Amino acid sequence: MSQRADAPQCGGVVVEFESDDIRDARAHRARSIPGSALIYLKGPKFLIYVSGALSMWGDRMWHFAISVFLIELYGRNLLLTAVFGLVVAGSVLLLGALIGDWVDRNPRNKVAHASLFIQNISVTICSIVLMLVFSYKQRIEQIWDGWLTVVCYTVVIVLADVANLASTALTIAIQRDWIVVITGYNRGHLAGMNATMRRIDQVTNILAPLAVGQVMTLASNVVGCGFILGWNLVSLIVEFFFLSRVYRIVPALSVKPPVVEEDQVFLQRMERRPSQGEGNVAPPQPLTEGNCNTSLHLKEITNLPLCFRRFRWLVSTCKDGWRAYYRQPVFLAGMGLAFLYTTVLGFDCITTGYAYTQGISGSLLSLLMGVSAITGLMGTVMFTRLRKTYGLVNTGIISSCLHLGCLLLCVCSVFAPGSPMDLSLLMPYITSNSSTELGMASQRQKHTYPLRGGGNQPLLPDRSSIHWTNNTVLFDNVPSDTAPDSYISIILLFLGVITARIGLWSFDLTVTQLLQENICESERGVVNGVQSSMNYLMDLLHFIMVISAPQPQHFGILVIISVLFITTGHTMYFLYAHKAKRKHRLDT
Repeated sequence: MSQRADAPQCGGVVVEFESDDIRDARAHRARSIPGSALIYLKGPKFLIYVSGALSMWGDRMWHFAISVFLIELYGRNLLLTAVFGLVVAGSVLLLGALIGDWVDRNPRNKVAHASLFIQNISVTICSIVLMLVFSYKQRIEQIWDGWLTVVCYTVVIVLADVANLASTALTIAIQRDWIVVITGYNRGHLAGMNATMRRIDQVTNILAPLAVGQVMTLASNVVGCGFILGWNLVSLIVEFFFLSRVYRIVPALSVKPPVVEEDQVFLQRMERRPSQGEGNVAPPQPLTEGNCNTSLHLKEITNLPLCFRRFRWLVSTCKDGWRAYYRQPVFLAGMGLAFLYTTVLGFDCITTGYAYTQGISGSLLSLLMGVSAITGLMGTVMFTRLRKTYGLVNTGIISSCLHLGCLLLCVCSVFAPGSPMDLSLLMPYITSNSSTELGMASQRQKHTYPLRGGGNQPLLPDRSSIHWTNNTVLFDNVPSDTAPDSYISIILLFLGVITARIGLWSFDLTVTQLLQENICESERGVVNGVQSSMNYLMDLLHFIMVISAPQPQHFGILVIISVLFITTGHTMYFLYAHKAKRKHRLDT
């Protein structure tokens, strides 16, 4: 309320006096603003954000640095990097279900702490080994006729793989399980936390490799290893404290379905199998000495050596995990997301390497990567707004259409002026006339840098002088005076890649939340573990595509195949959305 003064009105200005109630209320609000901010800073959401930011920053730095280290160790050859990528993808593909089952069977705090400890300690030990190898490389190569070097390489790859498996477990535990419980299963709050975590991931994906790359460039590889080592030790302490506090202040995190021992799970599974087919079996025969007795069969299983019983349980757990994934109502949505990983239309070393062969400078590539990060952030904002307006399922449909529409620009770039695509290079045997045509085509394609060596030259040029910028390989010895005939093709390619990230990340968040909302708590870990395996499997396929068609003239074919895989993935989601809407109409 306010009191209007009766007398003083000077020049048409009315003087008003605040009451004590208004003044006290305003002072209370002023005092409550710092208090509410302090409550938020101590709350579980902020602690999860900080912990996730530290973890993602460390992961991005390590993934970038380990690739550089392996190339430097092996004489600037890509063999160790390729072996490392194969081991990482293969291990997650084989062990994803087991990792998820382990997350389901153990208390949340123990899973988070164990994963965090294993990940950071593995990276720390690996950094120490790398520092020793870089410092005493010549001496190590002389021991055991060079076999000690092989041992060091093996230790580095194994430790890095263990760290990646632990990181996968931590991601499943925190981003697929913890935040669902923290938000109290509130869909709006869950969407907000998912979007915020993705924004943090987008920012760290750009800044973290840039930071460690500057340290390695200005100092040395040894200093870079020491920087990563120190970061992981500090991050381990901070994340451990924050996650422990979140676990204490959110009581629901301590409640999980009852844990069943491994042997009991296997025996119960074996006991159920004979009874599953009783309806289709002839009337039971009387028991004789020749008949198979179920109890005797179980007794034989329990009498097996422990290692065999463990192995059978591991195989059975993997099979049950994939079956659980298949019977989920969101199976098609998850498969659709996995198909999006089979693509060369992203800012990885393949696409950026191709762009560099087409005359795009390293500074411009870095700028384009920054713009792509901004469009990715726009996708997270669009997701939250679309979900509020149209619902989660419709948000996925809109995001899919936007993603596919933008990728049509990439398809157009294949046939636009300046495109180096030449299908004749795929023919193993060509006639002399074809050879003549090929020579004329190579003269027309002046914008394509000449490939040294034989016809099996890889996509990326010579790596005699390497600079690294966030998974991008830059070269000093690539000819800089070769001007392309037309930039239309490469402009359309990157315009499509950059704008498509808006729909891509919105679609990714949609499927992520669908998995969170529709998977029961007891299977949340194993299903998300299988989803990680599917993602890695489809990611492997796109590397196989590049190996099959490695030259820049083949890149247009890779673009078309990538769009076909992405279209298949979105088609799977459309089928899921149709089934979900039909079920919703029947229920109502």
